[in-house]
Amino acid sequence: MFNREKYINSPIDIEFELLLLLKKDKVKSVFDIGACEAEDSIRYSLLFPNSTVYAFEPRQDNLVIGLESIKKYNRQNIVLENIALSIENGTAEFFLSEGEPGDLKNSEEWDFGNKSSSLLPPSEEMKKHTSWLQFNKKVEVETKRLDDYVKSKKVDCIDFAHIDVQGAELMVLEGAGSFLKNIKLIWMEVEAVELYKNQPLKNDVERFMQKNNFINILDTVNEVAGDQLYANLNYFDSKKIESFKRARRNKARKEKIKSFFGLK
Repeated sequence: MFNREKYINSPIDIEFELLLLLKKDKVKSVFDIGACEAEDSIRYSLLFPNSTVYAFEPRQDNLVIGLESIKKYNRQNIVLENIALSIENGTAEFFLSEGEPGDLKNSEEWDFGNKSSSLLPPSEEMKKHTSWLQFNKKVEVETKRLDDYVKSKKVDCIDFAHIDVQGAELMVLEGAGSFLKNIKLIWMEVEAVELYKNQPLKNDVERFMQKNNFINILDTVNEVAGDQLYANLNYFDSKKIESFKRARRNKARKEKIKSFFGLK
């Protein structure tokens, strides 16, 4: 059974990688863009206790749950905003997702259907891969450019950004303008097929990131979707990147040996 508390208290998927690249106590700014119910925001606030986590969730019902969880875990270093980061300041239509996958039922502890809402409408391809997911409602949400937001908060650098915005990745990144060069690490969901109408695909994202001096150092994208970790070459030189790759290879080798011998 999926459980919010268990998820919050579980290790972050890329915790090993983040701690290889960032000094835990030196991280000051984390951006969780597409925060949903703020579970990951809480996890990042625990991992980087000296940081301020700026979380963005345009969906009002998710925001309410997120605020309740932040209060429950007493995470005073999280700023949860009811806006969508995008390419323009103003308002936009936001397409709400809902549904239950087969025998898995939604509950107060976990909603399977609310995690795919987007500034972009779903495509026909979406129905092929997640036929249970429905988009029957849309609302108007506030949008803001990332460069304007950081200026208003006097944030001069983002140590780590997690972007999970269901096809609107480049809308967020283009809205960063010249500030993009001040983001050290970006972990974002990327699609290989068009799940949302006119969304950028993996090759589009990779070209954009390479053009802006980022290098892809971790890629979990399969034939449909996954995540990519990008490092800004303004902050990480070739020696640091090679050291990172070597450490990941060593970790993978050790895990393979443990698995072979049935060790934990």
